Amino acid sequence: MYNKGLIVSGLVIFVLLVTFPIWFNGLDAGPLPKPELPPGGEKECVAPAAEMRDSHMQLLNEWRDDVLRNSDRVTVTVGGKEYQKGLQIACMQCHSNKEKFCDTCHEYAAVSPTCWDCHITPTELAKKEAQ
Repeated sequence: MYNKGLIVSGLVIFVLLVTFPIWFNGLDAGPLPKPELPPGGEKECVAPAAEMRDSHMQLLNEWRDDVLRNSDRVTVTVGGKEYQKGLQIACMQCHSNKEKFCDTCHEYAAVSPTCWDCHITPTELAKKEAQ
């Protein structure tokens, strides 16, 4: 085989460059974010905290489809408390600080949810009502 040494050294350099982000960080993505919980600590939500961490976007998308496409505003009852389906109606009642709750995890995961294209954060809503 011609230029065997060049090919092998080129492959080694390629593998080092491709895997550089992994071994440079020592297989550590950094400390996990600690979103600010509502006053009263970790109280019951519409689903257990672990489930909300893993699949809150699927839940919000299901709620969106139910409300907008099917006109289904049936309330969800958890622990005797009723929640209407909706980001602002249910979620933002307890998790009112988007920057300290939502943004901490979304920035860590490097995702940009499109929720805020239509919804207004509670702080923006308060400013708008004050005017």
